Amino acid sequence: MMGDGGVKQILAKPIQLADQVTKWADDAHSFKQECAELKSKTERLAVLLRQAARADLYERPARRIMDDTEQVLDKALALVTKCRAHGLMKRVFTIIPAAAFKKMSTHLDNSIGDVSWLLRVSSTNADDDAHLGLPPIAQNEPILFLIWEQIATLHTGSLDSRGDAAASLVSLARDNDRYGKLIIEEDGVGPLLRLVKEGKLEGQESAALAIGLLGRDPESVEQMVLAGVCSAFAKVLKEGPMKVQAMVAWAVSELAANHPKCQDVFAQHNVIRLLVGHLAFETVQEHSKYTIPSKAMSIHSVVMDNRSNGANTTTNGGGNAAIDSSEPSLIKHPNGNQCTKNQMHSVIQSTMSAKSSKMNSNCINGGTKQHVVSLSGTSMKGRELEDPETKANMKAMAAKALWQLAKGNSAICKSITESKALLCFAVLLEKGADDVQNNSAMALMEICHVAEQDGDLRRSAFKPSSPTARAVVDQLLRIVEKADYDDLLVPCIVALGCLSRTFRATETRIIGPLVRLLDEREGAVSKEAAIALTKFACTENYLHLDHSKAIINAGGAKHLVQLVYFAEQVVQIAALILLCYIALHVPDSEELAQAEVLTVLEWASKQAYMIQDPTIEKLLPDAKVRLELYQSRGVKTYH
Repeated sequence: MMGDGGVKQILAKPIQLADQVTKWADDAHSFKQECAELKSKTERLAVLLRQAARADLYERPARRIMDDTEQVLDKALALVTKCRAHGLMKRVFTIIPAAAFKKMSTHLDNSIGDVSWLLRVSSTNADDDAHLGLPPIAQNEPILFLIWEQIATLHTGSLDSRGDAAASLVSLARDNDRYGKLIIEEDGVGPLLRLVKEGKLEGQESAALAIGLLGRDPESVEQMVLAGVCSAFAKVLKEGPMKVQAMVAWAVSELAANHPKCQDVFAQHNVIRLLVGHLAFETVQEHSKYTIPSKAMSIHSVVMDNRSNGANTTTNGGGNAAIDSSEPSLIKHPNGNQCTKNQMHSVIQSTMSAKSSKMNSNCINGGTKQHVVSLSGTSMKGRELEDPETKANMKAMAAKALWQLAKGNSAICKSITESKALLCFAVLLEKGADDVQNNSAMALMEICHVAEQDGDLRRSAFKPSSPTARAVVDQLLRIVEKADYDDLLVPCIVALGCLSRTFRATETRIIGPLVRLLDEREGAVSKEAAIALTKFACTENYLHLDHSKAIINAGGAKHLVQLVYFAEQVVQIAALILLCYIALHVPDSEELAQAEVLTVLEWASKQAYMIQDPTIEKLLPDAKVRLELYQSRGVKTYH
């Protein structure tokens, strides 16, 4: 909408022209009847123009319609001017085609229709008209005028009609990228954001969905950030209905994915903390209500770290009520140690207490210490009553938003890892619904990607003594050991590879499952397994010698030879790089000799597409020299 100054500016000239046409039509000396008809229509138009001058018009269509109306009135004035000619000779030489008046009458009718539509669409009672229809001027651009009508309804309509308008904009934004850009250009973002905060449930959902669909490119996202999308979304994530919050979280993920520069702006508006609160709700509890899932071997390994650090894991008998009686009283650790469920419960308690007190020290109110920490400042009132599907969707969308916000951003990853989010991701990987698991895996993968490059983050978030870090690794490893080819497997492989520098030499349980995946029928899995193992065996890894030997001992050499010879090209390259590193670090290995790795490297050095890879070009000659030094004389022994 626009103010009085803008109205007067664009309406002054059309009103003046209309008055002049009316006045001069009275002075016509020829075509008097036709001029009288033009006068009548021009007077009707002048009434509408003066009405528009007093109204709060929607500026975007108003400018277009007034420009067109001004041109029509200019032509009408020229036509009636010809009819005012005096004398026989002037009338003879002033030729007016018979169809001119009919054509001008049609133009005036169209202008009347355009201005009438503008008044209706700008009216505070616009929603009283179920179907405003399109003005005559919209013949060439019907979509633009349909967009204007919906945006005007968002400005002036009732909550119900504003919800319907948002749903219409959703349909338009889905259909075509250009329509989405038009919605942004025509000032549709502001009223959509107001509806997200103020509307009814369905209207809020539609508005949030529209915002997510509109953010398809960096420029569009930037415009929405300037319009206040971050503060509006933060308000909803803190106070809105859960269904709307889930849609807002999805929209955050879309905007962050399409314009990563908005990540920090969302973080400044507390969105990270709010999303973590939604992730933690009924996932991990901050007091004794936490229960261990009855089926899967949950995050038990954290107990061993806690015990080794001297933590007191003894609990009294009163804690047994929270434990599923169907579980055995002792849970075996993979290394053969045992711990009671009460001990595990105590570790989860101590982990959550430490994380929560660090993150929410300024949120404590009156009450006992173990109950005062709010779930990341998010209001949880009434959330227990939501249906399970809505709760699961909320977690899935919160995880998706955190995944996109964490991508390539060290500061946000640090904020996430300092909260309870890592423990939440570990729990959700184990017991979440499909989308929740998938998005949690992707979020962990992105955090691990950043930690791989950021030593400070890696040391603080994934130090081996951290119970939470061990919980995350346990769940990643569980999925890799299961080796089901689904949406979880690849991100978990990648995450373990990114964490390669955090594992001690004694941590031998990671290498074997990754080596077994080298024999996977799916090329994508074999490739990622090879890349992950390369991060263990590469020279940059301080423990590369130990890891290289572990890969060989797990049977990696024969799998890699098969991949280099017979796999698709991208898998061949990944396998060859890993084989080169192993050959460099353990050239005297009998297993490498038996697998005829030197022969493989010699064959690879003759394949043009392989040696064009810069990493192979650098590694392959040195790997061959090392193997020739130790094995060239004995290779034939193993034929």
